[in-house]
Amino acid sequence: MDAAAVRERAGDLPDEPGVYQFLAGGASDGDAGGDAADESADADGVERVLYVGKAVDLRSRVRSYTDPRSERIRRMVSEADAVDVAVTDTETQALLLEANLIKRHRPRYNVRLKDDKSYPLVELTDHEFPRIGITRDPEPGATVFGPFTDKGRLETVVKAARETYGLRGCSDHKFANRDRPCLDHDIGLCSAPCVPETDVDGAGYAEDAAAVERFFEGETGVLADPIRREMETAAADQAFERAANLRDRLDAVEALHGEGSAAVATEGRHEEGDPDRERVVDVLGVAVEGDRATVARLHSEDGKLVDRERHGLDAPEGERGGAVLAAFIAQYYAERDLPDAVVCSDHPDDPDVAAWLESEGVALRVPGAGREATLVDLALKNARRRERRDDAGRALADALSLDCRRVERIEGFDVSHAGGKAAVGSDVTFVDGSPAKADYRRKKLSDENDDYANMRALVRWRADRAVAGRDDRPDPDLLLIDGGEGQLGAARDALAAVGWDVPAVALAKEEELVVAPTGVHDWPEDAGHLHLLQRVRDEAHRFAVQYHRSLRDDVSTVLDEVPGVGPETRKRLLRRFGSVDGVRAAAREELEDVEGVGPATAGTLAERL
Repeated sequence: MDAAAVRERAGDLPDEPGVYQFLAGGASDGDAGGDAADESADADGVERVLYVGKAVDLRSRVRSYTDPRSERIRRMVSEADAVDVAVTDTETQALLLEANLIKRHRPRYNVRLKDDKSYPLVELTDHEFPRIGITRDPEPGATVFGPFTDKGRLETVVKAARETYGLRGCSDHKFANRDRPCLDHDIGLCSAPCVPETDVDGAGYAEDAAAVERFFEGETGVLADPIRREMETAAADQAFERAANLRDRLDAVEALHGEGSAAVATEGRHEEGDPDRERVVDVLGVAVEGDRATVARLHSEDGKLVDRERHGLDAPEGERGGAVLAAFIAQYYAERDLPDAVVCSDHPDDPDVAAWLESEGVALRVPGAGREATLVDLALKNARRRERRDDAGRALADALSLDCRRVERIEGFDVSHAGGKAAVGSDVTFVDGSPAKADYRRKKLSDENDDYANMRALVRWRADRAVAGRDDRPDPDLLLIDGGEGQLGAARDALAAVGWDVPAVALAKEEELVVAPTGVHDWPEDAGHLHLLQRVRDEAHRFAVQYHRSLRDDVSTVLDEVPGVGPETRKRLLRRFGSVDGVRAAAREELEDVEGVGPATAGTLAERL
């Protein structure tokens, strides 16, 4: 786009708050009310998002791009073919929506956090009987409200809406295959339009859905008034516990719309000028090098440093520390409790971020001296330090000829079973060379004595969830399969079946050879990138075996019928010999070596088994 095209497009836009996107590779219909949450597209002639921004006044902000502030922005505008916008009710909603879209589309010209989540939305689906739910990836055609910052409050409100108006929350598959009302109907959460016996009128259900839509559009009384009447009735009947629950629900309902405005209805986290009352403080230090930035976060509770971590961000060259911190704060706290205070090495270069923190009762400081300044210096040292594992991630990307510049996020997979029994799978996550245990997952598999089939099922499960948007973790840079060519082939079959485009390699223990689709790599034993894969492989194996043992030990066996063998002795026997067959094959001397098994019990085991 040239200056004239930008000026012409800006003239069509409203002077309201919202989010704008510069798009490349596709034509825009020029509609100022276009859907800013449309999927970005691939390079085959459809749109991709170059840049996402927010504005207090969309018309004025977009017009400013007729004279870009930097060479980077000038280059972005020249690549763009269109500008699309979404109007929001408030500036804070624009801030949250901007963070969501950056996480979703990963625009080339934005600062973006690589390993985080987006803000929750509420959707009403486009069905004859609409479904209401909380999501981060709305269905096509759904009516979407938000984004919101407090997921707990949002869940309370959605439950209140369902109790009041009876909207369904089940999946389409469950809805289409019911022959009787489910538990949601029994506890008053759903009117059960899925079955004829409830005789739910379609027109009446549509009116109820419209009422819920009006509530989320800002008509608070649609939901608050029925709850208030029920609360007053409960109090009059001296059902005080019920009345108290309804009061809490009413508070959440009335606070929801305040969340998206400049004045949030919440208790302040601190009193002005009284930092001693701040129990939880995050200290952020930022280092920018080329097109990569690192934010180190020190987490303090009750004056004690309890955690520290580093986060990588893609930062277009030329971005300053303040801009990086502003983007980090908005994206990082998408699904986390805000601290009482955020102490930064640079002032966030976005007044909307500062206003949002203030509205949430969070103190924002850039100290010049004292204890907090010392903590900021420590955060800066953490942000600036160069670690071997960073180089290992870069070396791994180079060695495998991956598209990414550095492998930062790896998911490792392994399966464990005992002769096909108690089969389980593990999915562990490493970020920047360290375990991210909050993102570990595990799954029970069908009991099958086939490692390839088990691995195919495990990876298919992960891929299905990723493609359907049911997994709230970001896509990894690499999948690591514990095994050889057979396991890798099974995993790649699962990826191809679903269409999840993530590179995968395998690493077996015997010769420590890395099996890739392009060939087998025999890297030196002291190679840092090999050590990185070994750590992921070993952790996936440990996590799978741990889960398998917990399931196996909980399964009732014939050992339960042997006199003198209690639950703890049974667990010790199974851990030692692997299965009941292993116990049966053991010699008496081996059995007596197990704690709790004496000569008499060993004889009984030999006789009974």
